[in-house]
Amino acid sequence: MTTFKTYFSFTKHNMYSIPKTHPRYKSLRIREKISKSYLQGLVHETGLIAHGRGEAYDYLIGEKTSTIADNAEKTAAAVLLCAKNPVISVNGNVAALTPEECVKLSNIIPAKIEVNLFHRTKERIDLIINELQKYHLKKVYGQKGDALIPGLDHNRAICDQEGLYSADVVLVLLEDGDRCTALKKMDKTVIAVDLNPLSRTAKTADITIIDNITRAIPKITEWVKIQKKFSNPEIKKIITQWDNKKMLSETLSQISKKLNSM
Repeated sequence: MTTFKTYFSFTKHNMYSIPKTHPRYKSLRIREKISKSYLQGLVHETGLIAHGRGEAYDYLIGEKTSTIADNAEKTAAAVLLCAKNPVISVNGNVAALTPEECVKLSNIIPAKIEVNLFHRTKERIDLIINELQKYHLKKVYGQKGDALIPGLDHNRAICDQEGLYSADVVLVLLEDGDRCTALKKMDKTVIAVDLNPLSRTAKTADITIIDNITRAIPKITEWVKIQKKFSNPEIKKIITQWDNKKMLSETLSQISKKLNSM
Protein backbone atom coordinates (compact mmCIF):
# COMPACT_ATOMS: atom_id res chain seq x y z
CA MET A 1 0.00 0.00 0.00
CA THR A 2 1.35 3.45 -0.95
CA THR A 3 1.90 5.60 2.11
CA PHE A 4 1.36 9.34 2.26
CA LYS A 5 5.11 9.99 2.52
CA THR A 6 5.91 7.56 -0.30
CA TYR A 7 3.46 9.39 -2.55
CA PHE A 8 5.14 12.72 -1.86
CA SER A 9 8.57 11.20 -2.46
CA PHE A 10 7.38 9.84 -5.82
CA THR A 11 5.82 13.19 -6.73
CA LYS A 12 8.98 15.07 -5.81
CA HIS A 13 11.20 12.96 -8.05
CA ASN A 14 8.80 13.12 -10.98
CA MET A 15 8.08 16.86 -11.02
CA TYR A 16 9.31 19.03 -13.83
CA SER A 17 11.21 22.14 -12.75
CA ILE A 18 8.93 25.15 -12.39
CA PRO A 19 9.74 27.89 -14.94
CA LYS A 20 9.91 31.44 -13.56
CA THR A 21 7.45 32.48 -16.26
CA HIS A 22 4.73 30.31 -14.66
CA PRO A 23 1.96 32.57 -13.29
CA ARG A 24 1.93 30.53 -10.06
CA TYR A 25 5.73 30.40 -9.75
CA LYS A 26 6.06 31.85 -6.22
CA SER A 27 3.17 29.83 -4.85
CA LEU A 28 4.45 26.59 -6.39
CA ARG A 29 7.96 27.20 -5.07
CA ILE A 30 6.52 27.64 -1.57
CA ARG A 31 4.60 24.38 -1.97
CA GLU A 32 7.82 22.69 -3.06
CA LYS A 33 9.59 23.92 0.08
CA ILE A 34 6.79 22.63 2.29
CA SER A 35 6.71 19.17 0.66
CA LYS A 36 10.52 18.89 0.80
CA SER A 37 10.50 19.84 4.48
CA TYR A 38 7.79 17.25 5.14
CA LEU A 39 10.04 14.56 3.66
CA GLN A 40 12.90 15.80 5.85
CA GLY A 41 10.73 15.61 8.96
CA LEU A 42 10.53 19.33 9.78
CA VAL A 43 6.87 19.65 8.78
CA HIS A 44 4.14 17.41 10.19
CA GLU A 45 1.63 16.05 7.67
CA THR A 46 -1.10 18.25 9.17
CA GLY A 47 1.13 21.22 8.34
CA LEU A 48 0.47 20.50 4.66
CA ILE A 49 -3.26 20.91 5.28
CA ALA A 50 -2.68 24.13 7.22
CA HIS A 51 -0.57 25.51 4.39
CA GLY A 52 -3.28 24.77 1.82
CA ARG A 53 -5.87 26.56 3.93
CA GLY A 54 -3.62 29.60 4.26
CA GLU A 55 -2.93 29.64 0.53
CA ALA A 56 -6.67 29.84 -0.15
CA TYR A 57 -6.92 32.98 1.99
CA ASP A 58 -3.85 34.40 0.27
CA TYR A 59 -5.81 34.24 -3.01
CA LEU A 60 -8.56 36.29 -1.39
CA ILE A 61 -6.21 39.10 -0.34
CA GLY A 62 -4.57 39.17 -3.77
CA GLU A 63 -1.30 37.40 -2.85
CA LYS A 64 0.36 40.68 -1.92
CA THR A 65 0.86 42.80 1.17
CA SER A 66 -2.08 45.19 1.49
CA THR A 67 -1.82 48.69 2.94
CA ILE A 68 -3.68 47.36 6.00
CA ALA A 69 -1.16 44.53 6.47
CA ASP A 70 1.76 46.88 6.00
CA ASN A 71 0.37 49.08 8.77
CA ALA A 72 0.07 46.00 11.00
CA GLU A 73 3.69 45.07 10.22
CA LYS A 74 4.74 48.63 11.06
CA THR A 75 2.91 48.41 14.41
CA ALA A 76 4.38 44.96 15.12
CA ALA A 77 7.88 46.35 14.61
CA ALA A 78 7.14 49.16 17.08
CA VAL A 79 5.84 46.74 19.74
CA LEU A 80 8.83 44.42 19.30
CA LEU A 81 11.26 47.33 19.68
CA CYS A 82 9.53 48.46 22.89
CA ALA A 83 9.49 44.96 24.40
CA LYS A 84 11.74 43.97 27.30
CA ASN A 85 11.83 40.26 26.44
CA PRO A 86 10.39 39.59 22.96
CA VAL A 87 10.18 36.01 21.68
CA ILE A 88 9.49 34.71 18.16
CA SER A 89 7.60 31.41 18.27
CA VAL A 90 8.50 29.05 15.41
CA ASN A 91 6.91 25.80 14.23
CA GLY A 92 7.72 23.36 11.41
CA ASN A 93 6.05 25.32 8.59
CA VAL A 94 7.82 28.51 9.64
CA ALA A 95 11.19 26.73 9.75
CA ALA A 96 10.49 25.35 6.27
CA LEU A 97 9.51 28.68 4.69
CA THR A 98 11.29 31.51 6.53
CA PRO A 99 14.17 30.24 8.70
CA GLU A 100 16.71 32.80 7.49
CA GLU A 101 14.17 35.64 7.64
CA CYS A 102 13.25 34.78 11.25
CA VAL A 103 16.90 34.74 12.28
CA LYS A 104 17.49 38.13 10.63
CA LEU A 105 14.49 39.58 12.46
CA SER A 106 15.58 38.12 15.81
CA ASN A 107 19.06 39.58 15.39
CA ILE A 108 17.95 43.09 14.48
CA ILE A 109 15.36 43.53 17.29
CA PRO A 110 17.02 41.61 19.15
CA ALA A 111 14.59 38.82 20.17
CA LYS A 112 14.77 35.20 21.23
CA ILE A 113 13.48 32.37 19.02
CA GLU A 114 11.70 29.38 20.54
CA VAL A 115 10.50 26.22 18.82
CA ASN A 116 6.96 25.36 19.91
CA LEU A 117 5.09 22.40 18.41
CA PHE A 118 1.67 20.77 18.67
CA HIS A 119 3.05 17.48 17.28
CA ARG A 120 6.12 17.63 19.51
CA THR A 121 8.97 15.13 19.31
CA LYS A 122 12.62 15.56 20.23
CA GLU A 123 13.56 14.62 16.66
CA ARG A 124 11.44 17.39 15.12
CA ILE A 125 12.65 19.99 17.62
CA ASP A 126 16.27 19.07 16.86
CA LEU A 127 15.66 19.23 13.10
CA ILE A 128 14.05 22.68 13.34
CA ILE A 129 16.81 23.99 15.61
CA ASN A 130 19.44 22.68 13.19
CA GLU A 131 17.64 24.45 10.33
CA LEU A 132 17.66 27.76 12.21
CA GLN A 133 21.30 27.35 13.20
CA LYS A 134 22.28 27.12 9.53
CA TYR A 135 21.75 30.89 9.53
CA HIS A 136 24.09 31.42 12.50
CA LEU A 137 21.50 31.67 15.25
CA LYS A 138 23.57 31.01 18.37
CA LYS A 139 20.83 30.04 20.81
CA VAL A 140 17.43 28.53 20.10
CA TYR A 141 14.92 27.92 22.87
CA GLY A 142 12.43 25.06 23.09
CA GLN A 143 14.51 22.03 24.06
CA LYS A 144 14.33 22.39 27.85
CA GLY A 145 10.56 22.38 28.20
CA ASP A 146 10.90 23.38 31.86
CA ALA A 147 7.66 25.41 32.01
CA LEU A 148 4.00 25.08 31.04
CA ILE A 149 1.60 27.67 29.62
CA PRO A 150 -1.44 27.51 31.95
CA GLY A 151 -4.78 26.42 30.52
CA LEU A 152 -3.51 24.19 27.70
CA ASP A 153 -3.86 20.40 27.72
CA HIS A 154 -1.60 19.64 24.76
CA ASN A 155 2.06 19.86 23.75
CA ARG A 156 1.98 23.55 22.83
CA ALA A 157 1.79 24.23 26.58
CA ILE A 158 5.40 23.03 26.88
CA CYS A 159 7.85 25.93 26.73
CA ASP A 160 11.10 27.25 28.16
CA GLN A 161 11.11 29.34 31.34
CA GLU A 162 13.74 31.69 29.87
CA GLY A 163 11.89 31.90 26.55
CA LEU A 164 8.14 31.96 25.92
CA TYR A 165 7.14 31.66 29.56
CA SER A 166 8.90 34.85 30.64
CA ALA A 167 8.30 36.83 27.42
CA ASP A 168 6.35 40.08 27.54
CA VAL A 169 5.76 40.15 23.76
CA VAL A 170 5.34 37.05 21.58
CA LEU A 171 5.34 37.00 17.79
CA VAL A 172 3.31 33.90 16.94
CA LEU A 173 3.52 32.59 13.39
CA LEU A 174 0.85 30.22 11.99
CA GLU A 175 -0.71 29.93 15.41
CA ASP A 176 -3.22 27.76 17.29
CA GLY A 177 -6.08 29.90 18.61
CA ASP A 178 -6.15 28.33 22.06
CA ARG A 179 -2.47 29.04 22.71
CA CYS A 180 -2.96 32.63 21.59
CA THR A 181 -5.76 32.96 24.16
CA ALA A 182 -3.61 31.33 26.85
CA LEU A 183 -0.71 33.71 26.15
CA LYS A 184 -3.07 36.70 26.42
CA LYS A 185 -4.28 35.39 29.80
CA MET A 186 -0.64 35.48 30.92
CA ASP A 187 -0.71 39.25 30.20
CA LYS A 188 1.55 38.94 27.18
CA THR A 189 1.20 41.12 24.11
CA VAL A 190 0.57 38.81 21.16
CA ILE A 191 1.44 39.64 17.55
CA ALA A 192 0.06 37.07 15.11
CA VAL A 193 0.73 36.44 11.44
CA ASP A 194 -2.37 34.70 10.13
CA LEU A 195 -3.85 34.70 6.62
CA ASN A 196 -7.31 33.88 7.98
CA PRO A 197 -9.03 37.03 9.35
CA LEU A 198 -11.83 34.83 10.76
CA SER A 199 -9.62 32.62 12.92
CA ARG A 200 -9.60 32.62 16.73
CA THR A 201 -5.99 33.74 16.62
CA ALA A 202 -6.77 36.73 14.39
CA LYS A 203 -9.60 37.80 16.69
CA THR A 204 -7.64 37.26 19.92
CA ALA A 205 -4.23 38.74 19.12
CA ASP A 206 -3.34 42.33 19.99
CA ILE A 207 -1.90 42.87 16.52
CA THR A 208 -2.93 40.60 13.65
CA ILE A 209 -1.00 40.64 10.40
CA ILE A 210 -3.12 39.27 7.55
CA ASP A 211 -0.26 38.39 5.24
CA ASN A 212 1.83 35.45 4.06
CA ILE A 213 4.79 34.86 6.41
CA THR A 214 7.13 34.89 3.41
CA ARG A 215 6.18 38.56 2.95
CA ALA A 216 5.38 39.50 6.56
CA ILE A 217 8.68 38.62 8.25
CA PRO A 218 10.85 40.64 5.80
CA LYS A 219 8.35 43.54 6.03
CA ILE A 220 8.54 43.61 9.84
CA THR A 221 12.34 43.53 9.57
CA GLU A 222 12.27 46.52 7.21
CA TRP A 223 10.10 48.47 9.64
CA VAL A 224 12.36 47.60 12.58
CA LYS A 225 15.34 49.03 10.66
CA ILE A 226 13.40 52.24 9.90
CA GLN A 227 12.01 52.69 13.43
CA LYS A 228 15.38 52.19 15.10
CA LYS A 229 16.04 55.76 13.93
CA PHE A 230 12.83 57.05 15.57
CA SER A 231 12.53 58.59 19.02
CA ASN A 232 10.74 56.61 21.73
CA PRO A 233 7.63 58.88 21.65
CA GLU A 234 7.38 58.40 17.86
CA ILE A 235 7.46 54.62 18.21
CA LYS A 236 4.88 54.64 21.01
CA LYS A 237 2.57 56.83 18.95
CA ILE A 238 2.47 54.13 16.26
CA ILE A 239 1.36 51.60 18.88
CA THR A 240 -1.37 53.78 20.43
CA GLN A 241 -2.94 54.40 17.01
CA TRP A 242 -3.51 50.68 16.36
CA ASP A 243 -7.05 49.24 16.39
CA ASN A 244 -7.06 45.49 15.72
CA LYS A 245 -10.84 45.09 15.45
CA LYS A 246 -11.04 47.92 12.93
CA MET A 247 -8.23 46.34 10.92
CA LEU A 248 -9.99 42.96 10.77
CA SER A 249 -13.23 44.65 9.71
CA GLU A 250 -11.44 46.57 6.95
CA THR A 251 -9.70 43.40 5.75
CA LEU A 252 -12.99 41.49 5.51
CA SER A 253 -14.56 44.43 3.69
CA GLN A 254 -11.65 44.43 1.24
CA ILE A 255 -12.05 40.69 0.59
CA SER A 256 -15.81 41.11 0.12
CA LYS A 257 -15.33 43.91 -2.42
CA LYS A 258 -12.80 41.80 -4.31
CA LEU A 259 -15.22 38.85 -4.51
CA ASN A 260 -18.15 41.05 -5.54
CA SER A 261 -16.14 42.62 -8.34
CA MET A 262 -15.26 39.27 -9.92
